[in-house]
Formats: sequence, structure tokens, C-alpha cells
Amino acid sequence: MFSLSLFSVLSSLLLFRSALSAPTCELRLASRSTPAPKGSADTPDAPRFVIYSDKFVSGVTGPPPVDQIKGYNVFALSFLLISGPADKAVEWTQLSDSDRASVKSDYSAAGISLIVSAFGATDAPTSSGADPSKTADTMAAWVKQFDLDGIDVDYEDFNAIDASDGKAEAWIATFTQQLRSQLPKGQFILSHAPVAPWFTVNDKFSAGAYRKVDETVGDLIDWYNVQFYNQGTTEYTTCDNLLNTAGGDWPGSALFEISGSGIDLNKLVIGKPGLSAGDANNGYIDPSTLAGCVEQAKGKGWNAGVMVWEFPDAASDWITTVRSQAFPV
Repeated sequence: MFSLSLFSVLSSLLLFRSALSAPTCELRLASRSTPAPKGSADTPDAPRFVIYSDKFVSGVTGPPPVDQIKGYNVFALSFLLISGPADKAVEWTQLSDSDRASVKSDYSAAGISLIVSAFGATDAPTSSGADPSKTADTMAAWVKQFDLDGIDVDYEDFNAIDASDGKAEAWIATFTQQLRSQLPKGQFILSHAPVAPWFTVNDKFSAGAYRKVDETVGDLIDWYNVQFYNQGTTEYTTCDNLLNTAGGDWPGSALFEISGSGIDLNKLVIGKPGLSAGDANNGYIDPSTLAGCVEQAKGKGWNAGVMVWEFPDAASDWITTVRSQAFPV
């Protein structure tokens, strides 16, 4: 994900190789039970329309009013870090209990789940030696304490994945298993947000990357917010190389190529930046064109949904346009 917040920029300058919260892979990769636990919610059925935000918005603390994100059914407060909440996630903690309850009531009435996204580009949990089980316990407790509907795992530890020694895949699997033990399926959302190339059969990812994660714990993951951007200047910029044949630097990473390798098609949410500049380095498709891509995908049996980085750059108008041909609001 791409971040413009002061916190994320400073963190990146001090700790990380990039100011991106979106992965910069370039060529380097460059049924709810009764009674239900507080904060739980039925997992929304596909299609899922997901929007993230870590951006400061004047006059708004935490998530925006629901009328500004009409057309979405999941809002991800970004990010919950190993060190604690930041940006929109920390804003959520700054609201009073009554204000949070009011926001949750409004979101529930509008059919929008409110979740937190973990890690982003600021954190490299495997490389930094974080314990996956303890980290999962801490984050699950935070989700419950602040009455959220679940968590999204935006794991962007590229060095660990690139090492191809299996440690990243094992870390993600253990983390996911422990999260799910604390946040039961059907009561809490648990999504992941991998970059598209991590699903490819590729010598660069000989330990399996997200194919191995899906094989190991895919049944615990509700869906994948797949980041089809920041992977090269021309990758995923047309309906054909987004949906059918990726080619370029990451062959095999188009939507239907990923599903053809064994990943459940209807867990593959198409992720895109909201703006051509500022929300990602590349991979942008204008909303009207993307609407046609979404219609094509639906015509071939896909029903997973669309994700965007980020509010307020992409709000109700953006998703209304993107959904217009296949899933009208």
C-alpha cells in the first residue's frame, strides 16, 4: 500500500528501504455463534468491495462518514504495526467509547465491515525477528478491545520472501493460524493482501511464497486483496494483462493465471490504486476502463470483488464507476 502520512514517511526514512506502504516489487521483488463475541460480524459474502486508508483527512478522526464510501462493504483502518497502532488505526483509539460505538452502528446499518490492516511497508515482521504467535495474540486482542470486525494482513517483508528459505511462508502460516484461533472464522474477517507475483510459479520464489501460504492456511483466510500494482510500468494496466496473460516481468500473475494455478478464483479480489500518481508507482487503470475489466471477469465466472488504495482518493464515486457494469450500486 502507498502511504503519505507523516508517521509512515518518517518511519520509512528511519527504518525501511522505501516510503511506500504499497509493495515496491519492481524487478527486485521490487454463522456467527450465539452469543457472539463483542466486535464480531458475519463475514461479508462475495463480492467484497474493500477500501483502505492511512491518510490524514482534516475534520475526520478514524473512518469517514458512511455516505462518503457508499458502494464499499469493507473499510480497513491502516495500519496496526508490531509497535502498535498508527495513522487511521491510532485515530480509532482516540475516539471515545461512545463515539466508536456510534460509528460502528452507522457502519453496520450501512452493511460496511470495519477492520484494521496490519504491517504495511513499515513492518518487516519475519526479518525483524517478531514472534508470529505472540504478535498474532497481541493484534487479535487489539481487534477485540477496539470492537472491530476483523483484520487484514498486509505482509510486505520482501527480503524474507525473496530469501526463498521458507521462513517467510512459515511465519505467515503460524501468524495466520494463531490469529484465527483468537478470531474465529465466520465471526471475524481475516483477509490477506499479497502482491500478485507472489502467487506465481517462479524460481525467484522457490519456497512457494503465497502459493505455499494458501496451501498451508488458505482455508483460514476469507479472501485475498491482491495488489495488482507497483510491479512494473506496464504490468496490469490493461484488461488483458490484468485478467488473462500478465507477461512482462511477472508472467503467470494475471487474475485467471493465478486461479489456474490452484488458487480459489472467488477469493481473488482485484486490488488497484485510486489515483494514477500518489497512490502507487504504476499499475493504474482509470475507473471507467476498470469497470469493463470487472465486467469481463464476472462474465468468466469471477465474483470476488475489488479493493482500492486509498480513501479519500477513491471514495463513493470511484467504486460506483468501477461497479457500474458488473455490480451496480
